Amino acid sequence: MSSLSFSHTVTERFLRYVTIDTQSDPESPASPSTEKQKDLGRVLAAELKAMGVADAHLDDFGYVYGTIPANTTKKVPVICFCSHMDTSPDVTGKDVKPQLVKDYRGGDITLPGDTSQVIRFTEHPALKNQIGNDIITTDGTTLLGADNKAGVAEIMDAAHFFINNPDVKHGTIKILFTPDEEIGRGVDNVDLKKLGADFGYTMDGESAGSVEDETFSADGATITINGVSAHPGYAKGKMEHAIKIAAAIVERLPKEGCSPETTSGKQGFLHPIGIDGALEQATLSFIVRDFTEEGLKEKEVLLENIVKDVMKDYPRSTYKFEVREQYRNMKQVIDRHPQILEYAIEAIRRAGLRPMRTAIRGGTDGSRLSFMGLPCPNIFAGEHAFHSRLEWVSRQDMEKAVQTIVHLAMIWEEKA
Repeated sequence: MSSLSFSHTVTERFLRYVTIDTQSDPESPASPSTEKQKDLGRVLAAELKAMGVADAHLDDFGYVYGTIPANTTKKVPVICFCSHMDTSPDVTGKDVKPQLVKDYRGGDITLPGDTSQVIRFTEHPALKNQIGNDIITTDGTTLLGADNKAGVAEIMDAAHFFINNPDVKHGTIKILFTPDEEIGRGVDNVDLKKLGADFGYTMDGESAGSVEDETFSADGATITINGVSAHPGYAKGKMEHAIKIAAAIVERLPKEGCSPETTSGKQGFLHPIGIDGALEQATLSFIVRDFTEEGLKEKEVLLENIVKDVMKDYPRSTYKFEVREQYRNMKQVIDRHPQILEYAIEAIRRAGLRPMRTAIRGGTDGSRLSFMGLPCPNIFAGEHAFHSRLEWVSRQDMEKAVQTIVHLAMIWEEKA
């Protein structure tokens, strides 16, 4: 249990940050994909500078960097704490109106801006651990942005703690806030040489106490169908409709298993995310997810076999099947550095929580950072029901995340 004295600023910071719209845009080719992400970046860089983080700055690509210098004579690995500033394109993040439910006593939480939006106790089992806590929700008309402004606020509060408690020993701490994580481009333009960290932790997980060292491996698959065009009045025996071919492919996807709605745990899936086209040409876009490379390959072979089978009915049409790598399971890298996870688990324990080692059915910036040379597991930020109007986080969970960051930096110094 923590014996340190914390005067938390995390909730006040979080309530300010969520009112800044930072939604990313997958259709934009720019970096960052939306300029408004820099609005939060400028705020964070200015706040860090005001705290005393002398090198804090926002770069042209929308990344915020900062350094808290070591205050120990020991040679300690440089540790980075990272969170993303953008919010999901799935639900609007404009005009977020956070609500504070103080001393939650159980039961459903009806959101005041749209009373059809209800955080139901039966559907959100994590609520049973929040009795007596203060819960922050939206008003039901937007998402909240706890994914990942909870993590941002936690890192900022921890930075504030370190600067105001110089007697707490730690090595060099690097701070990194990224744009565009929600659209898979969160580390496209990160400068790891400038960052100069040896190991990292993303603060972007769910339940208090959880640490994640494993993610999906991910590919994207694109199927381009070239059909045969003809005038619809004279098409008999001639036309082969590309949209109908694409629809037949979707119809033959597995009905049980291999889809997001029928899988859980360590099961992967094939997931169509877009269909676009006309008579002559149609394009199908898929994401492919599994925890192993073999599982990915099996699903990609399954998908192409479905395409080949459908195409037998359209002998004059052709297809192109393309697969591109997105990210890989971070466990492959993190397993080579067991102390990263061991120290995180000990930090969670020192913060008074029961550590839970879990796998993410998704990815984080840490997935790609790990393969870029910065091993980077994921620690809880306390966010729940993300990418939805029912998103929520508790004050107490965010405070525990701050304490975990502080203990983690101390442990790296102790073990050096």
